[in-house]
Amino acid sequence: MAESSGALSHLRICDLSGQLAGAGATRFLAAFGAQVIRVEDPVRQGRWDILRGSMPYADERRGVEFGGAFNNHNVGKLGVTVNLRNEQGRALLSKLIAVSDVVTENFAAGVMAKLGFSYEEMRALKPDLVYVSNSGFGSSGPYSGYKTFGPIVQACSGLTFTSGVSGLPPAGWGYSYMDHMGAYFMALGVLAGLAYRNRTGEGQWVDMSCVEAGIALAGPDLLDSTVNGNAMRRDGYPDSNHSHAPPMAPHGIYPASGEDDWVAIACRGDQDWASLAELIDEPWAGEARWSATAGRVAGQRELDELIAGWTGRRDRHETVALLRGKGVPVALVARPRDRIDDDPAATEWGLWPTVEHPAIGAVRVDGLPVHLSATDWSVTRGAPLLGEHNDYVFGDLLGLSGGEIAALRREGAI
Repeated sequence: MAESSGALSHLRICDLSGQLAGAGATRFLAAFGAQVIRVEDPVRQGRWDILRGSMPYADERRGVEFGGAFNNHNVGKLGVTVNLRNEQGRALLSKLIAVSDVVTENFAAGVMAKLGFSYEEMRALKPDLVYVSNSGFGSSGPYSGYKTFGPIVQACSGLTFTSGVSGLPPAGWGYSYMDHMGAYFMALGVLAGLAYRNRTGEGQWVDMSCVEAGIALAGPDLLDSTVNGNAMRRDGYPDSNHSHAPPMAPHGIYPASGEDDWVAIACRGDQDWASLAELIDEPWAGEARWSATAGRVAGQRELDELIAGWTGRRDRHETVALLRGKGVPVALVARPRDRIDDDPAATEWGLWPTVEHPAIGAVRVDGLPVHLSATDWSVTRGAPLLGEHNDYVFGDLLGLSGGEIAALRREGAI
């Protein structure tokens, strides 16, 4: 395999994680040059990770090699298969752990220990190993035995409760937000463990709770509750399109003339409103009751309807150009095509690199929202096929002969 010159090219990660909360973390590390070896189950034909073979698809082809989300979350990694129900398979994983810097997984708490790979057992194989486990509630405590996915984590952590329209039940987030955020925290945990090892020469177990990560993201709301006694949802509390701290009006999402087209507008104060009212140039916009923030907030519902009537007669791009020309904060409510195909800034950033997947072919994937001047990220190779790099990893890295690898295949160990 080609050598990498990335910032993390000196690291090898034995990655047993899946979906996005785990695989997304090691995806970042691979982009910065770490050699990430993705371990999968040969018996269940890739269903260890439920995203392998799942939609979206690039075309009409289906099967374990064609899952678009799996490809996106595992770009740049090597792929091996190991049957951990098999004694020889477990012995093979032990060899791989012994030559790795990091082991990552996001199984339910305790699964690795049941398989014979507790932290103490892995540390016996590699004394300075950094082991990062990412489960719903962490490895200890009254809820450690429960299993979670992103939407459950969001509900348990209180994030779901924060999202919705005033007077209606919580709306939730509509997708696994905490799978994304969980991946960020997990990547941070890996790097923190490695920083400690660099300083002391010692490894450690980084025990992560995804629910605790979600609670941390609700910090301002929790502070408002504990310090000020304010309930997160209460009569008169604005929905997520409005601002109460500081108060702003108009502040929200407004329709444009196209089908399901919208713009976001935020008047930070009276000067922004004066500029917007001048653009609107209708009698209602000049009424004295709207001239001060307090009056606009008091009549916010009516004002929103009036603003919507004005924006709804215009193309969203026209509205954005008009308001930006006056210095009023405004933006399109972007759809995927707006960001991926029609945004020159995202293109210039390189946010949607094209990778070559051995089965799917050339396909765009997510880039990273950060650039390093000296050791930048690189995403060029698609996700591995199931067991694609068995010969390289078990042969070149672990030193097994071709005959030994063939025997492992016959015996169901790989």
